[in-house]
Amino acid sequence: MNTRFAKHLLHNRVTVVALAALLSTACKSDKKPEGEAGAPAAPAAKKIALLLPESKTSRYESHDRPIFERKVKELCPECQVIYSNADQDAAKQQNQAEAALTNGASVLVLDPVDSASASAIVARAKQSKVQVISYDRLVVNSDVDYYISFDNQKVGQLQAQALVDKLKADGKTSGTLVMINGSPTDNNAKLFKAGAHSVIDGSGFTVGAEYDTPDWSPDKAQQQMEQAVTRLGKSEIIGVYAANDGTAGGAIAAMKAAGVNPLPPVTGQDAELAAIQRIVAGEQFMTVYKAIKPEAETAAELAVTLVRGQKPDASKINGQVNNNKKDVPSILLAPVAVNRENVKSTVMADGFWTSEQVCSGAYQQACATAQLQ
Repeated sequence: MNTRFAKHLLHNRVTVVALAALLSTACKSDKKPEGEAGAPAAPAAKKIALLLPESKTSRYESHDRPIFERKVKELCPECQVIYSNADQDAAKQQNQAEAALTNGASVLVLDPVDSASASAIVARAKQSKVQVISYDRLVVNSDVDYYISFDNQKVGQLQAQALVDKLKADGKTSGTLVMINGSPTDNNAKLFKAGAHSVIDGSGFTVGAEYDTPDWSPDKAQQQMEQAVTRLGKSEIIGVYAANDGTAGGAIAAMKAAGVNPLPPVTGQDAELAAIQRIVAGEQFMTVYKAIKPEAETAAELAVTLVRGQKPDASKINGQVNNNKKDVPSILLAPVAVNRENVKSTVMADGFWTSEQVCSGAYQQACATAQLQ
């Protein structure tokens, strides 16, 4: 072989190798990108929006949100939670829902500020073929897909029955009550009120003053109780139906400022830490413990099922609640009445609040008396 022919052959071989390398690179560029060391790329995030209504009620930030987010992460590492709190502003919640949809949320878990106007959020979600779980509060007049909450009329019945039973145990068969209900824009508040009236109206006790409390505001509840004391007289009020612990706290503050002593029995709801401490100290008679952990975890489980395009386990749907448009498939949990006698076996046993949290500071002696430590 002559030298000139050998060089020509070598040149052709180099060209072929270079061309093969180029084609190989081009073929690889058509493939999906890979991670480090050839690992497959992470799956695209599945997005779930959690839209909570307000922060005046401490449960939402201290329990609902972290429990929900933790459960989603456990069940679906690739899922992303888009979280918003509306701070009791219905228009703000509407904007938050729109932003979540724009950012790719394919399931909304919605606890509405306003149960009626939130139907617009549901309608907008449906336009984007996004499913909506109505969480804790029912969105009325809407095509909501699922509802997770407690039997809220039962909550009102529990509160009122506990109050009536306490008064009768104290030897009272008649007298004047004050009712401080929840927000008029919250469908749950209407159910609490209806449940309470179903007990109180036939009890022999008289409702001397009744208020709906805008935004569930403790400050407004305090003002309402001040009006009731002025109108009825501080010695005439034998019991207070307060729809939640925030309004109970406002009512108790008003009565203490007016010199009401002893305080009459006061109801509540949500088992807030301040309320549990008041119960231990004898200032608030009872609260309703709605075990938020199973509620939030059930919502997370359902949201993950839906975001993966699956159907929920039919055995977990234990009811239907009519929202004036449809019978909404519902998961309804059982509320529990809590007083000083069963604090330890309910909220403390569940780890909702620990004895260290309840019995801190000024409440140490009250806890010792109640044998909570």
